[in-house]
Amino acid sequence: MLYDAWRHAPTHRKVWALAAPMILSNLSVPLVALVDSTVIGHLPHAHQLGAVAVGGSLYTLLVWLMGFLRMGTTGFAAQASGREDGGALRQVLLQGLLLALGFALLLGSLAIPFTGFALDLMRPSAALDELTRDYFHTRLLGLPAALASYALIGWFLGTQNARAPLAILLTTNLLNVTLDLWFVLGLDWGVAGAARASVIAEWCGALLGLALTRHALREHPGRPDWHSLGRLASWRPLLAVNRDIFIRTLALELVFFLVTLQGTRLGEATVAANALLLNGLLLTAHALDGLAHAVEALCGHAIGARDRTALRRSLVVAGGWSLLASIAFALFFLLAGQGFVRLQTDIAEVRAVAFVYLPYLALLPLVAVWSYLLDGLFIGATRAREMRDAMLVAVTLAVPLGWALGGLGNHGLWLAFLTFMLLRGICLGLLAWRLNRRDAWFASP
Repeated sequence: MLYDAWRHAPTHRKVWALAAPMILSNLSVPLVALVDSTVIGHLPHAHQLGAVAVGGSLYTLLVWLMGFLRMGTTGFAAQASGREDGGALRQVLLQGLLLALGFALLLGSLAIPFTGFALDLMRPSAALDELTRDYFHTRLLGLPAALASYALIGWFLGTQNARAPLAILLTTNLLNVTLDLWFVLGLDWGVAGAARASVIAEWCGALLGLALTRHALREHPGRPDWHSLGRLASWRPLLAVNRDIFIRTLALELVFFLVTLQGTRLGEATVAANALLLNGLLLTAHALDGLAHAVEALCGHAIGARDRTALRRSLVVAGGWSLLASIAFALFFLLAGQGFVRLQTDIAEVRAVAFVYLPYLALLPLVAVWSYLLDGLFIGATRAREMRDAMLVAVTLAVPLGWALGGLGNHGLWLAFLTFMLLRGICLGLLAWRLNRRDAWFASP
């Protein structure tokens, strides 16, 4: 049965039609941070680079925590598309954009006092404090556009349109790079120029996304139920899914924070080496997420159409390619990992520490791939509660293990982190198996 599903050529084409553009657009994201650092790094004062690094991290944290706007929208849009319900598609789009606007206004009002609290904890110099506040407060002007882009990208993926998200992300990121160079180096606007470049780029990407919805909506005729937008009942499913994804994201962020915290206690060289190795995880995740996005769209569409065969084929084909990609990454880090580390730093001590722990990085893609793949299945099925529960169980089991293995130093830290990623996949797999046995994928979550 699995072999027959794998041999279905049209499903392979559908998977890669969605995955390839998303992998390309995902990999464009680190380019912006790299160019920001490089451009500001050529200015005369260290606190200018520090302001962009600190302010950018605070802004990225706010936006990243709102990632549920993309994930929550994808599953509902995919199921509406599978049912060929154009009215529901319009409803999901409107609700996603309204939530993006509402959260942007809420976060914008809370972010200014949050900046002061965060900077008070960091105790920066007066020059760094002032520049960081200016940079961050300017970036907040782009927050509505950034969150709207999340909702738009999720909605387009749900309609199995990966070209529009590619256009949005490439436009945003490449325009950001171009304006960065012009504003900072050409017009000599310094740190303010980097912030303005990002804001303009985010608004251009969001406006492009809105323009592209016209063509997509023509392919799915229908009318939204305007009256239901004023009723809480019509919002409850989307809000419930978004709430559970948000809790899941907070739990995941807690794990990465604890990894950084524990690594810091092991010395500067160790925490720096771990950061370089986790960049390998970032690279792997950006690539494998492209296949996970395909799973979200195709499985959600199959569930909406109540097509069990399409659901099985999509999961098997995307799972097979994800496994092959994870093996390729594992071999890359095993055979060329030292070169990957050398590209990132010239500090001999940090290199030496990173080389010791490269085998853990090589194992990471093989362990983590299943949680990425199954996340895509649960997002497409709009079963965020199960995702949340699996994450909380994995965190609850892995955190005490991390403390218990503290005597092993950084080896213990990496073993605990690998165990956490393995537990994520196992918990999601058990939940998926239980739902499959009950034939519950096509029931309402």
